[in-house]
Amino acid sequence: MADHPPTETPSHPTSPSSSTRLELDLTGWAYGGEAVGRDGEGRVIFVPFAWPAERVRVDVVEPHARWARGRSVQVIMPSPERVPPRCRHFTLCGGCHYQHVSYPAQLQAKAAIVRSQLERLGGFRDPPVEATVPSPTPWNTRNHLQFSLSPQGRLAFQAAGASDAEPSRLVPIEECHLPEPALGELWPRLDMESVPGLRRVGLRAGADGETMVILHGEGEPDLELSVGLSSSVVWLGPGGAAVLAGSGALEFEVLGRRFRVSAGSFFQVHTALTAELVQRALQAIAMQPGETVYDLYAGVGLFSAFFAAGGARVLAVEESPWSCADFVVNLDEFDDVALYEARVEEVLPELTPRPDAVLVDPPRAGLGRQVCEALIGLAPSRIVYVSCDPATLARDGQRLAAAGYRLERVTPIDLFPQTFHIETISLWQR
Repeated sequence: MADHPPTETPSHPTSPSSSTRLELDLTGWAYGGEAVGRDGEGRVIFVPFAWPAERVRVDVVEPHARWARGRSVQVIMPSPERVPPRCRHFTLCGGCHYQHVSYPAQLQAKAAIVRSQLERLGGFRDPPVEATVPSPTPWNTRNHLQFSLSPQGRLAFQAAGASDAEPSRLVPIEECHLPEPALGELWPRLDMESVPGLRRVGLRAGADGETMVILHGEGEPDLELSVGLSSSVVWLGPGGAAVLAGSGALEFEVLGRRFRVSAGSFFQVHTALTAELVQRALQAIAMQPGETVYDLYAGVGLFSAFFAAGGARVLAVEESPWSCADFVVNLDEFDDVALYEARVEEVLPELTPRPDAVLVDPPRAGLGRQVCEALIGLAPSRIVYVSCDPATLARDGQRLAAAGYRLERVTPIDLFPQTFHIETISLWQR
């Protein structure tokens, strides 16, 4: 069973006691990459880079009245699932959380965490959570990376446990085993030391081995490009995009369809599993030709293209102007498609005709009360919810269930191996 820090805890830790070192038997997972155990007083202790069934010695680094966070200083009895981590930066860099655990155990944990979040936060009894769909390989799967820059201009990731409010906690990297091979070859060649106004660097790999360097900066670009760099290079600043080399967009291929994705647009980060995600969405929505389908948070039209190809009337909503521009290109061949460039909560109550089915793919914050209430008012017969956060899925699902929607199934899909992040696709029927 997974736990998480209770929401009603004080915002500041209590004073640590004179003795802050504990020996713990870890018994469960927490969403966020930690294992959990209890001290002698019954207080829940969250421990990163550990695993259930381990006995560990920890220092309490963040004490609270009813829970605490610990730092493992010794694994007294390791789990049978423990394996040597691959990367030298593991436990220092915040990019990975599960490198110390076998991949089958990661998959089992993610399904268990989804189930626990639905039970504890959503109030679902015995939720129908399926086994996690594995990645074809647990390494080198990401088609998109985001780097911060160290004060010396080196590519870096946030340190483990750091937050957006602590930009100084960075780990300059010398190796990374998450990106696709094309990006793994590209990033070590980049020298960002003398680029004025540069805030962070993004890398993307599309179809046919094409790559893109996305420079997020302030003001106008002022840099020289290496003659040997074969990637597209785009500067994204307050005034928009400036293409410095190559093209301002990449193409991705999913189930035989090509999708244009511009530098500022969102696309799923695991190319190989995106096809699996689309196929499961199509199966869940069980669309019939002539039905009206809403695609909310539609991005560049990944799901809309397949709905339209199946004969549905598609109404799509997307806030990002980048993604909307790509959507128009990607669905140019279809006539019965309407795209609204707007925030979902603003336009959803006004859309007509009413939908037969709805697919939602919101950001990590989930749908929220306003969108849930609008969906309930539209009363589609089925809702397919693509989520990247089981906690907000549980919260939104509780609202849907209270309005008469039945949770048919939830399938975790491992778009993020080696990390605690969990993508799910769920079907809700009225």
